[in-house]
Amino acid sequence: MQCDYYDAGACRSCSLMGTPYERQLADKQRHVEDVLRTTAAEVQWLPAIRSRESAFRNKAKLVVGGRAGAPTLGILDADGRGVDLRECGLYEPGLAATFDAVHRVVAELGIAPYDVPGRSGELKYVVLTHSPDGEQLVRFVVRSRQGLEAVRAGLPRLRADLPTARVVTVNLHPEHKAVLEGEEEIVLTDERELAMRLGAVTLRLGPRAFFQTNTAVARALYAQASEWADAAAPRTVWDLYCGVGGFALHLAAEGRRVVGVETAADAVAAASAAALDAPGDVTFHVGDATSVTPPGPSPDLVVVNPPRRGIGAGLAGWLEAGSAGHVVYSSCNVDTLARDLAAMPSLRPVAARVADMFPQTRHVETVLLLARRGVEVP
Repeated sequence: MQCDYYDAGACRSCSLMGTPYERQLADKQRHVEDVLRTTAAEVQWLPAIRSRESAFRNKAKLVVGGRAGAPTLGILDADGRGVDLRECGLYEPGLAATFDAVHRVVAELGIAPYDVPGRSGELKYVVLTHSPDGEQLVRFVVRSRQGLEAVRAGLPRLRADLPTARVVTVNLHPEHKAVLEGEEEIVLTDERELAMRLGAVTLRLGPRAFFQTNTAVARALYAQASEWADAAAPRTVWDLYCGVGGFALHLAAEGRRVVGVETAADAVAAASAAALDAPGDVTFHVGDATSVTPPGPSPDLVVVNPPRRGIGAGLAGWLEAGSAGHVVYSSCNVDTLARDLAAMPSLRPVAARVADMFPQTRHVETVLLLARRGVEVP
């Protein structure tokens, strides 16, 4: 992939830009295998899940810079000045096509972009998520209710310029912190969730919901977990760190009980609504995946999809001492994955795949099937 922004030194977020894709993928595979060489010595490595080199991102987190009436949408440079990246080649075509309309609306709103060095201004970010149906969730992150009312006043223009914007929200983030969002979210549209149709499964994304930024690779990841689960034929599945239910809903089947656990109440509500169309018995619960015990029978298979810190000693110890015959572990950090595998010697890795969720960067997803020693490998 060639990028004018990278070549000009305007943006260096993609650390592997210019490296041939086959080399990127081979290097990631080699790195993951090296890190897991001790804890997954006998694992069968399946072919890597590939991505498009460009036009793969379904989500854009755009920093608003510039000045009122003449904003930039992209990143900030080292001096805190806005760098406009509307022509970035990483985004899905349908998402990239929204940028100019959003830019026009932001310019016409006349809201002052937040000046990070000066700690002044109002509008911090515009965050857009694009669905396979060509619809968007649009979030404006502002400092105050003055910014909220400005966006509310501009909503008719946004809906006219961007009729595919299904959900529009404002997030209030008054503090000067290096985090994306604040605690309060105000939904301005009748629709509160964006439908993400992934074949037979439709997920529902609220403004704070996590979903993988590469839809095609996410589909393949869920399909791999489903294939392993169908071969293992569990009667009961627990999906810990379930989010909006991506793994749980893909593993749902007639005669199978699936239970999801997630700390975010809004994600659980969205997953529960999506579960109404799922086969089998699928329920979701609010709780800490590292300590909660859902009601009902113990699981035959457990899915864990933790943040970068991994599952930690507590949950690893529970899985090690438990009775689940199989575990599917989806990891975005191979170092914490290796640590967690070392804490679960009774669960041996039997199959694994690298999933290239983020081409042009060193980030990589790894999904493994673990089988308890003495349990038949599917």
